[in-house]
Amino acid sequence: MAWIVLLFAGLAEVVWAVSLKHTDGFTRFWPSAITVVFMVISVVLLAYAMKSLPLGTAYAIWTGIGAVGAFVVGIVMLGEVASVARIASVALIVAGLIGLKLST
Repeated sequence: MAWIVLLFAGLAEVVWAVSLKHTDGFTRFWPSAITVVFMVISVVLLAYAMKSLPLGTAYAIWTGIGAVGAFVVGIVMLGEVASVARIASVALIVAGLIGLKLST
């Protein structure tokens, strides 16, 4: 169950990271509100998952889901560059996340 909660915590991190991009420095109300709400949701879910998962593993996987998710959303929805070097770098992050999961 903790792994599923951690997955949702990471997905909530993706939501707040993307909405943060649209806040214009917290000058736009709705994107700012979405950012704050999903920050809280993400951290609360992370804290719950950490009750039974190791700190280092849970935190690394949480940030990894957020980083990879934000990377994908940036390419798919925001038109960011999808160079070979960027994709290879994210593949290394994913490999590390898989390694952490398998070693826990």
